[in-house]
This record gives sequence, C-alpha cells and structure tokens, in this order.
Amino acid sequence: MIVTVTPNTALDVTYTVDDLRPGGVHRARDVRHRAGGKGVNVARVLHTLGADVRAILTAGGATGAAVEGDLAAAGIPADIVPIGGETRRTTTVLADDGSVTLLNEPGPRLTEAEWQTLAAAVRTRKPDVLVCSGSLPPGAGGYAGLLGDTPSILDTSGEALLAGLAAKPSVVKPNADELREVTGLRDPVAAATELRRAGAGAVVVSLGPDGLLAVTPSGTWHAAPSTVLTGNTTGAGDAVVAALALGLSRAEAWPDILRRAVALSGAAVLGPLAGDVDLAHYQAEQGLVAVRARPDHPD
Repeated sequence: MIVTVTPNTALDVTYTVDDLRPGGVHRARDVRHRAGGKGVNVARVLHTLGADVRAILTAGGATGAAVEGDLAAAGIPADIVPIGGETRRTTTVLADDGSVTLLNEPGPRLTEAEWQTLAAAVRTRKPDVLVCSGSLPPGAGGYAGLLGDTPSILDTSGEALLAGLAAKPSVVKPNADELREVTGLRDPVAAATELRRAGAGAVVVSLGPDGLLAVTPSGTWHAAPSTVLTGNTTGAGDAVVAALALGLSRAEAWPDILRRAVALSGAAVLGPLAGDVDLAHYQAEQGLVAVRARPDHPD
C-alpha cells in the first residue's frame, strides 16, 4: 500500500474567468470545490490509476467536513485526523490567457496531541511507500518524525525540506526554485547533489515544461516531454510524486519511473482540477518521453 500524508489539508476552490486584472471586478464562469493539499492530490491520482493507496490527513470545522465528504464521494480511502481548527482553503484562478494564480492560506495551528495522532496513524498503516507532501501548518512536528525505514518520498520546501533530510528520505522532489532556495546554487545538478549529501537518497527536480531532472545513486537523467502543454499546472508536481511512488512500490528502473512521471505530469496539466489526469494523454505520452543519461556532476 502507498500512504500519503497531508498535514496541511485544504479545500481547493477553483475559479475560471475570462481574464484576471489586478484591482478589477471579475465574474467567474465556473466555480469548483474539491478536497486538496498535495498528499490528497497524490492519492487521488493513484486512486485513478487503480493503485492501492490511502490518504492520511487532517480535517476540522465546516471546511474539513466538506473535505471529508468529497473524499468519500470520490471513493478515496482515507484516515481523517480531527483537529480543532478550521481546515484552510486554497484558491486557484484560471484565466483564458493560460495564467494560473494561486492564493494559499497558511492553515490552522495543530496541537501536540493532534500531531501525535497523525503520526500514530502513519505508523499503524505500515505502508510499502510513504509520501509526505506539502507545507507544515503551525504547531506541526517535522516530517523527519514520520519517516522511517520505509521507502519514502518527501515533497515540501524551505526549512521543512531541509529538516526532513535528517530522516534520509528515499526521494525528495523540489522544483527548480525550491531547490535553489534551499541550496543557494543555480546549477540544478550541483544543488541536487548537495541534497543527496545532506541525506536524500535521490533528488527529482521539476523543471516545468522542460521535464524532470533526476540525480540518483545509479545515475543522472533528464526526462523531457514530447510537447509543451498549456492548462492547469497546479497538480502537475503532485502527479510526478504519484508516479514516483508507483515506481518505488514496483522497484522499477529510474528511466521507466521518469517516463511515467513526465507523462503523468502532462496528463495532470490537461486535467481541469488538481488531482485530475487525462488518461489518454498519459497512455500515449509514455512512449514519447525522451530520457537522456547525463554525466554525474563532479564532487
């Protein structure tokens, strides 16, 4: 079983507008609500692919109840940790010019008891692969306390990422900006190598339309999509994590994992909401992704 952990759950609200003008009045053509947070999105993608997955997440208040209801309606197996605070909302504005604007609330403060309940839920499930995703809300313990000997993926940023390296996650998945922020290095291969020295088993870097860079114990690869897509990019990174988790659970070779990850990321861009994937594109693109070995960056 693949288990995803989302300490900072959200109700995703997505508005579609003709255009977005700062200071202007906008009338949304469409408004959609969905359970979100990065780990929830990963679980949704894996559920769509038929994987054995369970989401562990926090939920509180009326917004948390809406999150629970949406997960139940989608049939996504979940362990809900009740919290006293109100689950946050995240807002995405999609404009016809292709721009995607996000507003992310910080999330409610967790008590020590709530965090320990979340940690206990993770230990109880004994996953084959553990995915820890997203920002940490105020009061949360670090991800290092959740990671153990289980194969794991850590997808977060800033101090939460650096602190999580102490637990030696199997894979970390920053994007290029997040990688530069925590290392101060502009060369992504050199920066990924620094994270490996600090404890990461492998580093997979999202390069946006340029695909993925993977720096691993068995080699360094760049995987590029066959075409540049436009759409909703908010769930693309979570789809990459879903593919990585599936590949780890099957002990696949890195080039095969990266082909799936790039194809699934593109399929997510074509989906209307974070967590959706265009399965036809996913199936067709896997055979078109170009994976190229790169020489390892010198130590």
